[in-house]
Amino acid sequence: MCKKIGMLLLIVLCSFSLVGCNTLYNTSTLQQILEENNYIIVDVRTKEEYEEGHVKESINIPYDEIDENIGLEKEKTILVYCRSGKRSSIAYERLTSLGYEVYDLGAYDSLPLEKE
Repeated sequence: MCKKIGMLLLIVLCSFSLVGCNTLYNTSTLQQILEENNYIIVDVRTKEEYEEGHVKESINIPYDEIDENIGLEKEKTILVYCRSGKRSSIAYERLTSLGYEVYDLGAYDSLPLEKE
């Protein structure tokens, strides 16, 4: 019984941690943002990972280099991604706290965007 309650509590807590995170779960939302053409795609992986392959027209700003002097246009929607989704989640939180409108695209390999 205690294990079931513990598992239920874990599920509830994990659900609450996802509330408010602008993760793009569907391609129609992403398509709408892309059509508006007022966005910046930011690859928050390391420079080496970025050079191995990245989303076309993305810029590389490693997640641990994001600060108040980042210089991104606040009028633009920021789309972040990384290898697995962990660093993009951290970048999402940081950029949101700095006043940007941000969406977390998650993992690079699962993105439906052109890559180079």
